Amino acid sequence: MYWDETKECMPRENLEQVQLERLQSTLYRVATHVPFYRKKFKELKVDPDGFRSLEGLRNLPFTTKDDLRNNYPYGLFAVPLRDVVRVHASSGTTGIATVVGYTKNDIKNWADMVARVLTATGVTKDDVVQIAFGYGLFTGGFGLHYGSERIGASVIPISSGNTKRQIQIMQDFKTTTLICTPSYALLLADKMMEMNININALALRYGLFGGEPWSEEMRREISSKLNIIATDNYGLSEVMGPGVAGECSQCNGLHINEDHFLVEVINPDTMEPVEPGDLGELVFTTLTKEAFPVIRYRTRDLARLLPEPCPCGRTFRRMSRVIGRTDDMLIIKGVNVYPMQIESILFDIKGTEPHYQIVVEREGRLDKVTVLVEVMESIFFDQMKKQRQLIDHIKKKLTSELGIDVDVKLVEEKTLERFEGKAKRVIDKRNL
Repeated sequence: MYWDETKECMPRENLEQVQLERLQSTLYRVATHVPFYRKKFKELKVDPDGFRSLEGLRNLPFTTKDDLRNNYPYGLFAVPLRDVVRVHASSGTTGIATVVGYTKNDIKNWADMVARVLTATGVTKDDVVQIAFGYGLFTGGFGLHYGSERIGASVIPISSGNTKRQIQIMQDFKTTTLICTPSYALLLADKMMEMNININALALRYGLFGGEPWSEEMRREISSKLNIIATDNYGLSEVMGPGVAGECSQCNGLHINEDHFLVEVINPDTMEPVEPGDLGELVFTTLTKEAFPVIRYRTRDLARLLPEPCPCGRTFRRMSRVIGRTDDMLIIKGVNVYPMQIESILFDIKGTEPHYQIVVEREGRLDKVTVLVEVMESIFFDQMKKQRQLIDHIKKKLTSELGIDVDVKLVEEKTLERFEGKAKRVIDKRNL
């Protein structure tokens, strides 16, 4: 059952007309009320009133996170503060926080979009949704909370952390849907195994995971350990929060809510569009945001658009899962390396656990990469010869896939740090 079939399945020509009309309205809004965009349009000789085609999107200026920080806190708001009913912000761990605002109508649209994502997975008003994302200024918890309420589900706003209590609540409250990061889902699964909890005795059926890149292999691991349908969802606070895109039960790509967002995929070096289906940086333009519209926002997230139609019948374009970020990318000996590539390889090797860490150091003038891999306890009781064979096998697979030599170190189970939020996979010790 669709949450909003008339919109999610509309013909492309109808959708593009809706997008154009909403883009025209957005351009008028920012040109009138946001000095930053008014100045940008003037510099680029863009006439927001003369915008007649979606093809003209490429003539509009990009917006970056630095632009948001430079206009901290309210410089990019397009409505008076009295019309803003909600303010969220990033943590600001890498600089000044980015602040975003929502009108009453923005909050309604946000809840509707998240409700679409939940419904596409299979969640209904009969479900009990446990949200293990943090609340507060972070958009994840609140966005998924209101979307769950929108479809009439029962919501447990437990927030993040306190793993044993999470599990107890899951058992006692008959949770059917878990929402958290994929790495935290694995942590929960490992803890349940440690506590000898029978997964099949739980009421869990669905899991919606996001907030960090994860692989298809990791999905299979989570699905198997928790006995659930595990779907990916995508959002970022600068554009809306969760609800920008999400997988349906086909689990074959994330449907973008295109009646609310225009999406582009660009080459981050040339800033030009990539060929259809090629990997590139996601760029979003909001079409319905009132308080905080953004034009061509560079997300730094790397993904590709999937051109094939989805069997579910939705006509919104799908995107692949995010494989990493342009600023998470490692350049090792001149080669671009993404942690997700390493994860995919490790998940296919028998005896390894779904926990790893990549340590990058510089020895002399050369980079050295060491991958720490957790392995089953039995591996450490095997002969040294078998351990060496496993190390050599992992090194060979990684070298073949990545195109660079890497060192591999086996570590015992539960040696590497576990994370309740986003997993920190890379430790870069180089002074670059």
